[in-house]
Amino acid sequence: MSLTDLGAWALRQLDPEAAHRLAIRALQMTPLPAPGADDPILKTTIAGLEMSNPVGLAAGLDKNGEALEGLSRLGFGAVECGSVTPRAQPGNPRPRLFRLAEDRAIINRMGFNNEGLEPFAARLARRPTRTAIGANLGANKDTEDKAADYVAGLKRLAGLADYFTVNISSPNTPGLRALQGREALDDLLGRIHEARPVDGAPVFLKIAPDLISEEIGMIVEASIAHHIDALIVSNTTLERPASLRSAYKGEAGGLSGAPLKPFAQKALEAAAEAAGGRLPLIAVGGIADGADAWARIRAGASAVQVYSAMIYEGPGMVGRIKRDLAARLRAEGFSSVAEAVGSGR
Repeated sequence: MSLTDLGAWALRQLDPEAAHRLAIRALQMTPLPAPGADDPILKTTIAGLEMSNPVGLAAGLDKNGEALEGLSRLGFGAVECGSVTPRAQPGNPRPRLFRLAEDRAIINRMGFNNEGLEPFAARLARRPTRTAIGANLGANKDTEDKAADYVAGLKRLAGLADYFTVNISSPNTPGLRALQGREALDDLLGRIHEARPVDGAPVFLKIAPDLISEEIGMIVEASIAHHIDALIVSNTTLERPASLRSAYKGEAGGLSGAPLKPFAQKALEAAAEAAGGRLPLIAVGGIADGADAWARIRAGASAVQVYSAMIYEGPGMVGRIKRDLAARLRAEGFSSVAEAVGSGR
């Protein structure tokens, strides 16, 4: 067990939100060594975004961009911070974060708690350059024109992030998922396209797993029509599988971790079928090891993101996934990640 994995074990002994805050502080203050060079076979590019490996950190861990230096030293190919909203907001009342340890899962109803765009922008201006850094954009709870909040975030952070994610799939902000309907989506994506950064930083769209295939197909077509660069599939789910054992299984909020895997996998397969290679996909949800990551790549994902599993497995999980992927690529005769994308379809 590495020191970082041991630290993750210690944090699991604390209240979830207190542990989250302490993890951010530790990443800010602990002088982690720079990671070694990634295996060249893992290098990949998505919509012009170069990554030394296809394993990224999903949004939610570093909401305010406070620990980017520390996170960039954990071996990720990309680190996504946020979600950030134009104005600071406290989020939902506590408790709002629950570990379902028996299920290797998390339920959260954080509600986009963050310090707002200005502190976020100041930190991004000092972002590390060894790892691609993404900014996940959200909308304030009390904003009526939520599309305007995404445009404001994109404009304010232009030039400060390597890519942007438009997050319309959190279940914890009222009305947010309604933006996944065609009329609202066309309006949002049209306005996003007009506000795209002049430096060409790609813009991704993050969708929910709780959609039927036809809805995902519609989102794929709208994304292509409005020049979205990739889909992130998917966010947390409102579903509660009957297999859940934890006493917290009935808590409101989005479920992530191991039980999300089949829902996220199904959504990815639907997106891959609809996209037919026209739109890059990034898979997230229930990915805990190299086998999980490999399955998503073979199903059509160009890269993967992790978060919840790292709480249980520790940051050493990132290196284990990368080593496993490199070995699988060579064993299957592929010379790059891109060659393997969709090879199982």
